[in-house]
Amino acid sequence: MELGISSFGEVNPDNKAGQAVNAHQRMQDLLEEIKLADEVGLDVFALGEHHRPDFIISAPEVILAAAAAQTKTIRLSSAVTVLSSADPVRTFQNFATLDLISNGRAEILAGRGSFTESFPLFGYDLSDYNELFTEKLNLLLAINESEKVTWSGKLRAPLKQAGIYPRPLQEKLPIWIAVGGTPASAVRAGRLNLPMTVAMLGGTPERFVPFINLYRESAAQAGHDVTKLQLAANSQFYIADDSQQASNEFWPPYELLMNRVGRERGWPSISREQYEQTRKYGPLMVGSPQQVIDKILHFHELFQNTRYLGQMIGGHLISHKQNLRSIELFGTKVAPAVRKALQSTSVETVTV
Repeated sequence: MELGISSFGEVNPDNKAGQAVNAHQRMQDLLEEIKLADEVGLDVFALGEHHRPDFIISAPEVILAAAAAQTKTIRLSSAVTVLSSADPVRTFQNFATLDLISNGRAEILAGRGSFTESFPLFGYDLSDYNELFTEKLNLLLAINESEKVTWSGKLRAPLKQAGIYPRPLQEKLPIWIAVGGTPASAVRAGRLNLPMTVAMLGGTPERFVPFINLYRESAAQAGHDVTKLQLAANSQFYIADDSQQASNEFWPPYELLMNRVGRERGWPSISREQYEQTRKYGPLMVGSPQQVIDKILHFHELFQNTRYLGQMIGGHLISHKQNLRSIELFGTKVAPAVRKALQSTSVETVTV
């Protein structure tokens, strides 16, 4: 199982047209975090696209290209690329360019996005929310398959034997689909035989099992080899040297972030008790190295996932030093133990 980190690049807004000091520092910190993740042997670092003052990442492929020059082996992905409001041709070109810069380490994690600011920003109608994603995903997949594309749809100008360049170093760009809990999204990913990433914010991990089963059943019904499907689990994440330290350090930024977003969406405020319940029984991956090892292995037992992504909260919400320590513990303590446990399980299964 691959182990990695995702980030939205939280930032304390500068609220000015220039001299974005906070944004500048946050960007330098983010690049340092990716560099450290590579150095401690993590497999993936993924950046999520947003168009808000409280997140710094509006162009993940640009930041990933900068990170590519400072790293050696870690895979570099979006998390997500809001494909509904992007141009698939330009998206492919940007990530193919990243692939060439990184010696074949680029990936696209495409989704519809949990926020909607990009739709009016780029001139799209929210009433076309579902159709935009379906049509643009089909075009992106066609471009990934062939150097020259003939295509037509309802919401974009057609292409006739159009050459899309550059082409990536990899035979094809890995294109993952990000989903929340919508069954139709799992069915689509399965039918298209695409890797799927499940974002888990609340509830219990067990409630996602039927959803993941639906993904695999849909792939099987479409004639695909289910044993080759790739599945990632994603949840919010923080590691400290001991459990209470992790809980105390992560609670203030978690409360601030969740309640800020919650006010926008009409959610009730989250309490410390709810936080501790989610940390203990839910998908929240916050604790000591051993607690995180145990929960990642529990996820794998439930889902048979091939990747886990821990979503970090950063910027002014939690210190850069604390996040560097969390990454260090993930790479040096958690990852080796998880890999060893899964390797032992694999050997036992083969022996039996």
